[in-house]
Amino acid sequence: MAKLVLASSSPRRKELLSTLGFDFEVISADVDEDISAYDDLEEAISDLSFKKAYAVFKDHKDKVVLGADTIVTINGEVLGKPHDDEHVRAMLQKLSGHFHDVITAVTIISKERSETFAVTSKVQFYPLSADEIEAYVLTKEGLDKAGAYAIQGAAAKFIKGIIGDYYAIMGLPVGEVYHRIVKYL
Repeated sequence: MAKLVLASSSPRRKELLSTLGFDFEVISADVDEDISAYDDLEEAISDLSFKKAYAVFKDHKDKVVLGADTIVTINGEVLGKPHDDEHVRAMLQKLSGHFHDVITAVTIISKERSETFAVTSKVQFYPLSADEIEAYVLTKEGLDKAGAYAIQGAAAKFIKGIIGDYYAIMGLPVGEVYHRIVKYL
């Protein structure tokens, strides 16, 4: 049986993949994450997940490698990881009271085959007051998260609803990954 490798340093992806019961190791990939040259965001994030998986796979060809990436978009604008508290504030103000998309792409590569797929979920925020935004900024939770929030963290109280896969919003569509990866292991 081939060994599984998670090509991501994300603690959330590690936690989610652990729920599937597979033994795996983590080897993160250092790739250029610039997607500005793309017109299609799903294609961009899919290519990025492939680059991350392949960067690890090329040195571990006897293993099954899973790479993933997630972006948050609103009205076609990508909300990446914020640079500072002011950037967190600005992103939360954009999300306040609106729907936005969270796209998570996953690539699975082995010697025999590879596949990449993307899952898009819609998230709606309640309207946020300046005090609510400021209290969240003070948690520092949003600083290393795409879109400046973690749905499973302190921002959970901002979520009015979701359409799609909760786990994909966290960073890994667990059910779909399971049903696809069993073919590789």
